[in-house]
Amino acid sequence: MMRSNFVKAYGDALNDGAVQLSFTLPLSPGGMAKEAARHLAEKMGLDQPEVVHMVEAGTGFSFFIVYGFCRHQVDTSQLQATEVEIQEMSFNEINQYIQERIGRRLNVVAACTGTDAHTVGIDAIMNMKGYKGEYGLERYSWINAWNMGSQVPNTRLVAEAKKTQADALLVSQVVTQRDVHISNLSQLTELLEAEGMRQNVLLIVGGPRISHQLALELGYDAGFGPGTTPRQVASYIAREIYRRQQG
Repeated sequence: MMRSNFVKAYGDALNDGAVQLSFTLPLSPGGMAKEAARHLAEKMGLDQPEVVHMVEAGTGFSFFIVYGFCRHQVDTSQLQATEVEIQEMSFNEINQYIQERIGRRLNVVAACTGTDAHTVGIDAIMNMKGYKGEYGLERYSWINAWNMGSQVPNTRLVAEAKKTQADALLVSQVVTQRDVHISNLSQLTELLEAEGMRQNVLLIVGGPRISHQLALELGYDAGFGPGTTPRQVASYIAREIYRRQQG
């Protein structure tokens, strides 16, 4: 039997459209706030919305969790998804690949740039102890890795890239309020272009609101989202640098 290309959200039964959403309204908890949340969910296209949780989220604000049924469906045959193409290798395979194909250690510089002080993501990729049982890039014998930490100005990152003759720059962006990550990431590409360095460095960005498509639109080579492992990043860097050398 051929499977339909049309899909809906799944809750208790296939294609029942059941969803859960959460949001905050600038209203104090109470009957009026609850009704406002339910009515808003209806306007979002949910049938039979039910406010199952309401709690104060600061003076004059309420946080809600709402259940309901979404009436919309998606035709997956009409969609295109842009993803980073990765041929994953093991830790030992990556080191061997760099040694045999590239013949020198790769220089990788990483930082949380701008006002971003959240280093958990970049540390997971870079730190020697690694993430999810995988070693970080600092542990790779054929990678020279520098983790500059948090709140690194783009100008300082570019200067470090020039000093170390970086093959790849890894940028972590967690703070995204008012799309500050967009302007910050754009500024970095502009600085690299101005220094004549953009074509000589692999530019990678990661974070909870980062997609590969967004990264490409901002002039980056790759974008990685939550759950990315050090081995995936290292595999991509090694293969992409070798590919460019051959081109």
